[in-house]
Amino acid sequence: MSELSARLESRRRVDRDALDAAIAGYHRAERAASWTLALCVVAAFLAAVAALSFWPGAAVALLLAVALRVPVFRRGGSVRLRTDAPPEAVVEEFASATPPHLALQWCVADEVREHSDATATYAFSYLFGLRSAEIELAVDRTDGAATGDETGADREDAVATVEIEGTAGEKPWGSYSVAVREAPDGGSVVDVELRPTRRFDLRRLPQGWVADRYYGDALAAQGYEVVERSVSMTR
Repeated sequence: MSELSARLESRRRVDRDALDAAIAGYHRAERAASWTLALCVVAAFLAAVAALSFWPGAAVALLLAVALRVPVFRRGGSVRLRTDAPPEAVVEEFASATPPHLALQWCVADEVREHSDATATYAFSYLFGLRSAEIELAVDRTDGAATGDETGADREDAVATVEIEGTAGEKPWGSYSVAVREAPDGGSVVDVELRPTRRFDLRRLPQGWVADRYYGDALAAQGYEVVERSVSMTR
């Protein structure tokens, strides 16, 4: 049994078949979106060559490729989750190397390495193994009510808060604040805030749409219901 499988086995609420199906669907759709975008660039190049000539067409394709790589927007937002699991179990899951809301990342990663200093590394390979990338995750758990900027009734009565900071190539990748509360009727309520710390280029838009499509499925397979969710894009 792999280390990741062992982690999931320890979470009794996980429907492994449903999670595998969600991840497989996400992976297929994400690759299809990436290839579709690449084919659109090629089509634009061929259309420009047909309408003009080779070098002007090549210039159009180059400008389009550069425009797609310019970081122009940030993603922010929040999500409220509901689960039947007790708050302490939920806090442990979000404070681990494999937080439930990042399943689309750690399930796709070739390797998940957990370190002793409350950090983790997700290793990825692509282009048939010719290129690789890593996401470094730092997790900080605070028991009790939220402090600092985390105000409001929903966070003041939190059992614990978890701060998650991700970096890729020493640049911000993602920043999350998680507050776990005990639900009045039993179970737990989880509020996850995504801070807009990273700029994305236009190539990431189709990938973001695909991730939004499978986000709820991946959480449902882990025993979490998405009650509310809002996503915003800013410059």
